Amino acid sequence: MFYFVARIVHKKEMENSTKIVSFVLAAYGDIGNLKYLYSSLMLFWYLSICVSNTFLIVVIYMDRSLHEPMYILLCNLFVNEMGGSTSMYPLLLSQMFSDTHEITLQWCFLQMCYIYTCTSVEFCSLAAMAYDRYVCICYPLHYNVIMSTGRVGLIILLIWMYSFVNYIFSFSFIIPLTFCGNVIDKVFCDQHLVIKLACSVSVLTSISDLLFAFVSVVIPFSLILVSYMKILLVCLNLSEVNKQKAVTTCTPQIVSVSNMFVGGVFHFVDSRLDVAHVPDKVRIFLSIYIFIFQPMITPFMYGFKLPKIRQSCKKLLFDRK
Repeated sequence: MFYFVARIVHKKEMENSTKIVSFVLAAYGDIGNLKYLYSSLMLFWYLSICVSNTFLIVVIYMDRSLHEPMYILLCNLFVNEMGGSTSMYPLLLSQMFSDTHEITLQWCFLQMCYIYTCTSVEFCSLAAMAYDRYVCICYPLHYNVIMSTGRVGLIILLIWMYSFVNYIFSFSFIIPLTFCGNVIDKVFCDQHLVIKLACSVSVLTSISDLLFAFVSVVIPFSLILVSYMKILLVCLNLSEVNKQKAVTTCTPQIVSVSNMFVGGVFHFVDSRLDVAHVPDKVRIFLSIYIFIFQPMITPFMYGFKLPKIRQSCKKLLFDRK
């Protein structure tokens, strides 16, 4: 998928070779010897994300009792957490040791494609998992028919295709742009800030990122809300034991959705509103908040909150029989 974007970006880069060929990520500034501390912390965090998510994928793969729709959807979510982190942390690490903090148009646009696609996949995956819980709790007798393994695989495929096609459509508005500036006041490439660097922009182009956010974030988020509202109505008529089971399985998803929503708000505020009065370090932290916490919240919430995964983890680590 991303090879297609690379070809388009390379062509655009050649066309603009006499003009802007790279952007400067100005938010890094000069941090002196602190770059060694920051880079060490980021490398540790990135490796922790990869290890924790990979471990849970292995646990689900090894335990046949976890080969169920919800856990297959979880594996997709774990893969996406690592993908989203990979779109961010390697760039952060490399820019820490750069004197110019420049990034070519090609790599900048590829990073945007990677980040926005993974963000859409995250919300769509959480929507699919909310629907899975809705079917499980509200239609338990039909669950195995509605959420068959084949159908779950198709859902995952559609999630990735939907997310990628949505961003390619949004990205198509950037391709014809000619840039008159090259300074992005952020530590990564942001579509709205890139568009602001263009010499002239149409109204549709200026809101292309908002259109993407609507179809990739707002719509899935609305489906999640509807699913949990229906689950709540059904839970009112359940016994205390079944209520507790429903709460146990739904809590990690509610936490994940809430955290994604908070991260999305931080990103929107930092990109579109005047936050010059906010200290630079706070701005940087809030802009990458979602990449810091979400990839670790997901494995820890699902790894320690869901009883079946927790038991499988203990079995894999400590059961030598």
